[in-house]
Amino acid sequence: MIPKPRRMAFVVLSLLILLTACNRDAPPAPPASRAAVTVVTLRPESVTLTRELPGRTSPSLVAEVRPQVSGLIKRRLFEEGKNVVAGQPLYQLDDASYRANASSARAALARAQAALKSAQLTARRIGELVKIDAVSAQDHENAIASLRQAEADVAVARAAVESVEVVLGYARIVAPISGRIGKSAVTQGALVTANQAEPLATIQQLDPIYIDVTYSSTELLRMRKELAAGTLASTLNVPVSIRMEDGTLHSQTGQFAFADLNVDPATGSFLVRVDVPNPGQLLLPGMYVRAEVSVGKRADALLVPQPGISRTPKGDATALVVNADGKVEQRTVKVDRTIGDRWLVETGLVAGDRVIVEGLQRVKPGALVDATEQVAPPLPIGAAPEPTTPEPATPKPATPKPASASANTK
Repeated sequence: MIPKPRRMAFVVLSLLILLTACNRDAPPAPPASRAAVTVVTLRPESVTLTRELPGRTSPSLVAEVRPQVSGLIKRRLFEEGKNVVAGQPLYQLDDASYRANASSARAALARAQAALKSAQLTARRIGELVKIDAVSAQDHENAIASLRQAEADVAVARAAVESVEVVLGYARIVAPISGRIGKSAVTQGALVTANQAEPLATIQQLDPIYIDVTYSSTELLRMRKELAAGTLASTLNVPVSIRMEDGTLHSQTGQFAFADLNVDPATGSFLVRVDVPNPGQLLLPGMYVRAEVSVGKRADALLVPQPGISRTPKGDATALVVNADGKVEQRTVKVDRTIGDRWLVETGLVAGDRVIVEGLQRVKPGALVDATEQVAPPLPIGAAPEPTTPEPATPKPATPKPASASANTK
C-alpha cells in the first residue's frame, strides 16, 4: 500500500501535468475589437454673436396736457384711450370772460385807429399850410408828434388784441403731439387753474417705441478689446430682434438709438436704447421684453455640438478628440456661449480636429477607435427624398436558338 504523503504528491503532480497540457492546447486570445464612435470634424464658420438683454418699453414721446388759463371744463372733446393728432381739441373751457376781454381789446384798437386817422388828416392839412407860412413851424411839429403818438397807440391796441386772442385760444385745450391719449383726470364742470401740477390727461406716442435695455460694462470692455484686436467685426447696423413677455418674437425689428455714457455704480451696467417700429401698438409702455442684440461677428468661429463637450468634477470643460493614429485624446477647452445646439469654443481645439459626439461612454483617453463622420440630420417627417434618376436597363443578349431537329439528312 502506497503511503499517504506519496499518494498526495502523486495527485498534485498529475494535476500540474494536466493543467500544462490544457494551456498548451488552448488557442491564443483574439485581439480586442475597437470601439465605434461618431466624430465631427471642426471647420471655421462665420457666426454673428448675440446677447439677450432684459429691457422695458417706453414711449418715444410723452406730453402731459395742462391748462394754460383758468376756468371751468365745459366739454371734453376726445374719447379716452384713442389716438389723437397734434392740434386736435381736447377740452373746451368756459370762455365768456375771455371773449369779453377780446371784444374790449378790439374796441380799443378801433378807437386808436380812428384817432390815428384824425391825426393823419390834421398833419396833412398843417403840412400844406406851413408851405405858405399860414401856420407856424411849431404847430406843424406838434401835428407830426400827435400823428406818431396815434400810430403808437394803434400798435399798442393791436398787441393787446393779439394777447387776449391768445388767451381766448387757450380756453380750447388742444393736443400738443400725436399719439394715444389716456384717461381724463377731470370731468365736465371741474375747475382747472393755469399751469396746475396735476395733468388733465397724458398723450404717449407708441410708434415708434423705445426699449431701454441694460448692458454689462464688463462685456462692453471685452467687446471693444476684441474689435481692436480684429477678432470681432462690428455689427452696429444689424437689426435687433425683440422677444415679448410670452416668448414670441415681435414682428418688427429695431435699431440702436444710442448708448448712455454713464455706468451705474450699483449694477455695473449702462443703458442702451433701441428704436422699434410699433405700427399695431402691440408693445405698450412698461412691458418687460428681451432684446436680442448683436455684439459682433466672428469669421473663424469653431462650433462643437453640445454632446461633444463634457465637464469634469471640477467644472472644467473637456472634449475627446480622435488623432491621426486613431487614438483618443482628451483636451481641456474653454467655451464661451451656446449658439443654437452647439458650443462656441475659444481655446483647446483647432480646425481639423475630430471631436467625438457619440460613443463617449465606450472609450477613454488612449484607446483605439473606429471613427465615423457624423452624417447630415435626417429629413423631417413627411419630407420626400430627392428623386434619383433610374439607371437604364442593360439589354440582355439574345439566346441562340438550337438547330431544327427536323432537317432532312441525306
